[in-house]
Amino acid sequence: MNDPQAHQAVMRDEALAALAPRPDGIYVDATYGRGGHADALLARLTDDARLWLVDRDPQAIALARERHGDDPRCRIVQANFANLGEHLRAAGLAGRIAGILLDLGVSSPQLDQAERGFSFLREGPLDMRMDNGGGETAAQWLERVDAATLIRVLKEYGEERYARRIAAAIGRARDDSALPQTTTGLAGLIAAAVPRPEPGRHPATRSFQAIRIQLNDELDSLSTLLDDVIDLLAPQGRLVVISFHSLEDRRVKRFMTRNSQVGELPPGAGVVPPEKRPSLRRVGRAHRPSDEEVRVNTRARSATMRVAERLP
Repeated sequence: MNDPQAHQAVMRDEALAALAPRPDGIYVDATYGRGGHADALLARLTDDARLWLVDRDPQAIALARERHGDDPRCRIVQANFANLGEHLRAAGLAGRIAGILLDLGVSSPQLDQAERGFSFLREGPLDMRMDNGGGETAAQWLERVDAATLIRVLKEYGEERYARRIAAAIGRARDDSALPQTTTGLAGLIAAAVPRPEPGRHPATRSFQAIRIQLNDELDSLSTLLDDVIDLLAPQGRLVVISFHSLEDRRVKRFMTRNSQVGELPPGAGVVPPEKRPSLRRVGRAHRPSDEEVRVNTRARSATMRVAERLP
């Protein structure tokens, strides 16, 4: 029987403070998850406000409809946040959003429900899809992926030093028609291929992260939204991003840095032309969870929150 850790929204109070919500503003929780951030935000909004609740996970959307389906302030949308701009433009809200929140973590229920196939600690089908209503499972992807691609994914998305060994082990299992179809089966195969595991870390940790990122197109989805988000925010609207590994945080940091600087100017330029002016200002430095939060919720330990505000 599972012993799930109840889901707790990471850095909930800090994220709410960073959004600095206006009571009548239009906000987007682009990763509703289990609704911890959204509940806290709704408590600060009046009847004139609007809150979009977005998630690609059908279970998260079902929960949002159960909790907020009758709340006229809420608009509930099942979608990848990469497509957020499409939905907001269709609603005539581009350039009017007072705040967008992204929590890029895998939710506790996703990890704790063995049938979702995210956890190498729980026996379940090798699935790992954020939207399990369609698309390719991890098992199906591993059955067809070529060795070079698998090595690249393990290296880039998992920063796995034994990527070649693991890819070779998966290839041999596939050639023998013995590729594991379960989470624990794959974790065991990976563990056997890793000669010197990192202390305190399961040898399958990096590989599972890499396969999950690849399967759900997580980094490209983040980049797509970042490319669009300035046009979606209203002046003084805020973007709050909570990331959980360096690959995500690096993209967010570079995006905020690049757009909060004056563009390159020709020698002697005395006035910054409009197209070279920064679009964002960073709000403080990177934020980390408190020691107390990490003590209560160990899944918060790798979180980093960054905040930026659109300039007029």
